[in-house]
Amino acid sequence: MPTAKRTAHKAKTSHPSWKGLMTFGLVSFPIDAFNALDRQASDIHFHQLHAKCHSRIHYKKVCPIHGEVSNDEIISGYEYKKGKYIEVEADELEALRTESDRALKIDAFISPETIDPLYFDGRMYYLLPSETASQEPYAVIARAMEDEERYGVGQLVMSGKDQLALVRPLEGVLHMAMLNFEAEIRPASTMAAKIKAPKNITKQLQLAKTLIENWTEDDLDFSKYHDTHRQRIEELIESKREGHEVTAP
Repeated sequence: MPTAKRTAHKAKTSHPSWKGLMTFGLVSFPIDAFNALDRQASDIHFHQLHAKCHSRIHYKKVCPIHGEVSNDEIISGYEYKKGKYIEVEADELEALRTESDRALKIDAFISPETIDPLYFDGRMYYLLPSETASQEPYAVIARAMEDEERYGVGQLVMSGKDQLALVRPLEGVLHMAMLNFEAEIRPASTMAAKIKAPKNITKQLQLAKTLIENWTEDDLDFSKYHDTHRQRIEELIESKREGHEVTAP
């Protein structure tokens, strides 16, 4: 079956997701953060259409009193009481930011095995020096972290809120992974209470351990994993585009 064609997509690096200073101790230099994930190149997006004419469905911003409103008529407000709001301007929020809010401050360096995957929230960025003068300190800290096998943990303000981040060296580039705060993570103990541990599982346990040992890989090759479900969707789309009859597998 033919495969749906895709247009080659280049990751955009012209617009950083965040700009600021990277600081630790007395060292400080400007950096830019670029999204490390290229979802645009891999996601398949469906649009909602009117079944009768295939026109795109549009969503309008509507006031219950005045009807449809334009973007320049929309403001931000905090509901302090039912139906009562305090208007907050964007420049007022910007004025609250301090110099420290514009910086990624590394508070500590840790061993790679210290951080549990539970803390990762899925957002990842590459940090690049934003000025010529940043090149040297950037290269020094990246090399030092690699030689010492250490990751940095720090905080920054991004998307209007405090964020916890992990910075690590990756092939000469600093990579930043956003982390969940402790208070945001649901304790595993709340889930463990729902599990009833069976008795007399000695044989099953030994078998499981044997399977784990036999299937253990010292160097996992992530490139062997592919989004096969997405590929089947592409094939479905291409088949329908060419007018073929679609049959269920």
